[in-house]
Amino acid sequence: MRRLITRLMFGALLALMPALVQSSFAQAPAAKKDGGMMMAPAPKKDAAPAAAKVELIDINRATAKDLDALPGIGEARSKAIIAGRPYKSKDELTRRKIIPDGVYDGIKDKIIAKQM
Repeated sequence: MRRLITRLMFGALLALMPALVQSSFAQAPAAKKDGGMMMAPAPKKDAAPAAAKVELIDINRATAKDLDALPGIGEARSKAIIAGRPYKSKDELTRRKIIPDGVYDGIKDKIIAKQM
């Protein structure tokens, strides 16, 4: 009796094997074929580091053209920024009332005040 049960279970397993294998491949992510070997897909890299590499504009050394390219900074404000140099920190732009807080909020991540 034990032998009969073992054979029935083995036969059922063999019958279900193609369906089990096929469903496991359907759920797995697509693999790349590289040099005849199946390779798992490479993990995606975040875009955050690329965004962190944006070059900051130094308000103590930037030209009027560079400053004018900032959002909310026009010709008059760029001249005012240049006239007020040097700055110890970038937030001096608002403390000295050279630019309004709203404009500063829009550019604070794009500027820096390096010491000369």
